[in-house]
Amino acid sequence: MTPIMVSAFKSPKKQELYLFIPKEKGLESLADELLVMFGEPEHVIDFNLTPERKMPRCDAAKLYEAIQTKGYFMQMPPTEVEKVSDMPAPPAHLDNIF
Repeated sequence: MTPIMVSAFKSPKKQELYLFIPKEKGLESLADELLVMFGEPEHVIDFNLTPERKMPRCDAAKLYEAIQTKGYFMQMPPTEVEKVSDMPAPPAHLDNIF
């Protein structure tokens, strides 16, 4: 599949809320309601996206498909369960405190 140049933006309203859009279209192509909910986007990075690309928190294939069909992808913040599951295990010497 053809790579897409993507721009990533973070929201000032909610921590870890990100918006991905095709770089060539820019923010002007998004609905005003979406931008009001998201807040003033802060540019983070531009990158080439393919469905096989490794992404930190989302599936690149889903991101690729959403950008092709909807024209954007919004990555929601992780839930509390996801945050806890990402925590490393305690060191072995602290494992038997109780």
